[in-house]
Amino acid sequence: MARHAAERNVGATTGVAERAALYLRVSTGRQADSDLSIPDQRRQIENYCQAKGWERVAEFVEPGNTATDDRRPAFQAMIDAALTRPAPFGVIIVHSFSRFFRDQFQFEFYVRKLAKNGVRLISITQDLGDDPMSVMMRQIMTLFDEYQSKENAKHTLRAMKENARQGYWNGSRPPIGYRIVIAGQRGSKVKKKLEIDPIHADTVRLIYRLALTGDPQRNGSPMGIKSITAYLNERNIRTRDGGRWGIASVHQILTRTTYIGEHRFNTRDHKTRAPKPEAEHAIAQVPSIITEAEFRAVQANLRARSPQWTPPREVSGPTLLTGICFCASCGGAMTLRTGKGSSGGMYRYYACSTTARMGKTGCKGLAVRMDRLDRAVIDHLERRILDPERLSVLLEQLLDRREEWVERRRNHITELNKRATESEAKLKRLYEAIENGLINMADLSLKDRIAELTAIRDQAQADAERAQAAVERTGPKVTVESLKHFSEVARAKLRTETGEYHRDHLRALAQRVEVVSKSEIRLMGNKSDLLRTLAAASSVGAAANGVRSFVPKWRAQHDSNVRSLPWRAASTIPVSPCFRC
Repeated sequence: MARHAAERNVGATTGVAERAALYLRVSTGRQADSDLSIPDQRRQIENYCQAKGWERVAEFVEPGNTATDDRRPAFQAMIDAALTRPAPFGVIIVHSFSRFFRDQFQFEFYVRKLAKNGVRLISITQDLGDDPMSVMMRQIMTLFDEYQSKENAKHTLRAMKENARQGYWNGSRPPIGYRIVIAGQRGSKVKKKLEIDPIHADTVRLIYRLALTGDPQRNGSPMGIKSITAYLNERNIRTRDGGRWGIASVHQILTRTTYIGEHRFNTRDHKTRAPKPEAEHAIAQVPSIITEAEFRAVQANLRARSPQWTPPREVSGPTLLTGICFCASCGGAMTLRTGKGSSGGMYRYYACSTTARMGKTGCKGLAVRMDRLDRAVIDHLERRILDPERLSVLLEQLLDRREEWVERRRNHITELNKRATESEAKLKRLYEAIENGLINMADLSLKDRIAELTAIRDQAQADAERAQAAVERTGPKVTVESLKHFSEVARAKLRTETGEYHRDHLRALAQRVEVVSKSEIRLMGNKSDLLRTLAAASSVGAAANGVRSFVPKWRAQHDSNVRSLPWRAASTIPVSPCFRC
């Protein structure tokens, strides 16, 4: 933290031109803590003032701030003091011009600003006059200082990017769910890496699980960022610092590739915070907390919820297939149109938007009766996707993964309980030492250690309880009878009369409906969304919680489904008499 000394009163016999302010600066906090640079600068400047017969009336120390900009507290305090009228000192003395500024334009700007108030800038190692030749030499020196600063920054950044590519941590606070460990030493430099922190990694997994499957005790639907934030705060699940969750922190967790093992370094400009091109990123391999499939599924959900990608009317409007129905010929959306039938009644149609906008020259798209297309899609999904025999094949892999998930979670619970027990044992030993007079309770470091051990114990116990509750919610084994019930409940929810609930389920079963011709309609969907919807629609849905299968696109010939089942029928709907327009 920057500090500056108070100005000292001087005798009336001292002229303003003989009063000096010292400006001392180092670039990093580490230099300020361990380096001798500031004491050496102070000693040399004091000797310079003594030789000149000048009195030191103020001192401004800048420990750990770069000179490439003016965002320096002590620097601004010095400038404010120098610009008062009358100025409390006549000269500002630095060890070298680079201590004052490493930007040539800003350097000249402040030098001229000070000069207007009668304050001069003097470098004890680059002593120049005020004649035109000296001014030119000063400008050349500051220009080289700026060039050298940029070159140093470039080389430092290159070294840090290579360090990240080798899997080492460059510094700063690690993302929640990770902790820093020493990985080795190269010369005098200690190399560090990230490892998973079991205390907080479980919170990260919970956030992703809520984003994918929601709270099984409620409706089991995927939750948005606001809902997840409220969920965590309502259950007193704290952040790493013990605070309450905010929308920004939850969003950062859900969008950070670190959690799939790819920590990105050099993603933004450190000054402007503007994002850098992906080609400039350096990716460090770290242990993953979630799977890549889970991460991609969450990103798809976030895009679907974002108004930048999906207009609100496509999410909350009354039309069943709005936003997912497309013309197979041109790829344009099928939008709502109205018209009259032969009997004079009004009909609603899905019509190609390209045709409506450009005519038949743009696309020879079709117009399909809304009620017939909706009914055909729902009937087909019920008849093919929600068939119990088909569901048994889909859930077979899911149940296998559930057992693996339960085993991993139990091992995690054991580790958490072990950490809580160890912390409790350490606390007891500390208390016994205090009672026996071996340790002085007034020691501040002891209080911090007790608080740290208490926090670790409480957090580990809370996380173990949540993990145990998740295991207990896995539910009974899925049987033929439960699958039948599963199918019946899902069919009933697709047929909800209000239309709102079956919209949500339909979008999980089929994310894209393409009108190919008057005799063919193609359905495409994502198996992960399909399984989430099935889990949410059944009383045995908790069995699928957290261990879903992620296989993109369950369409024919482009998936990993068993070929013995007629999956083509689930992808293509043949025309029926009620479907023709």
